[in-house]
Amino acid sequence: MSFDEITKLLSEKFGSDVIIEVQTGGLQPALIIKPDSIVPVCQELRDNKNTWFDFLSCLTGIDHGVENNQFSVVYHLASIPHKHQLVLKVIIDHDRSLDSLPSFISVSEVWKTAEWHEREAFDLLGIQFEGHPDLRRILLPDDWEGYPLRKDYSAAEEYKGIKIKE
Repeated sequence: MSFDEITKLLSEKFGSDVIIEVQTGGLQPALIIKPDSIVPVCQELRDNKNTWFDFLSCLTGIDHGVENNQFSVVYHLASIPHKHQLVLKVIIDHDRSLDSLPSFISVSEVWKTAEWHEREAFDLLGIQFEGHPDLRRILLPDDWEGYPLRKDYSAAEEYKGIKIKE
């Protein structure tokens, strides 16, 4: 299926408001999906015989900066049988002055591999994934403070007696 056909399929299945924006200016066109609809949209894209996106090749988080107060998650999907790809994005506003982390719904029930990708986004960006079966650090030590890929991250001088900053 083409990008336009997939866009039409999702709009017809979930209503025209499920797609917040269509981005066609980059290297790969992308659909920005309403945050609370990401799981049913992904299930449809995986299970529909015309799309059959059976592989989540990448999931990553993005911090859009302190001024914007937004975080997003980008999903790169692939259909091995149909040999096509799709990019989905979910964007939320997040007030950094709160003690809570930005929160997205986990897609780990759709693709098991999302468990590892979501743990990495949690570890490095502090993105919470509701419904994740085992959300904990994957690259950094459990007692590491902060999230190194955030735009407002400030590295500690040292960690357990080891100098970090010059």
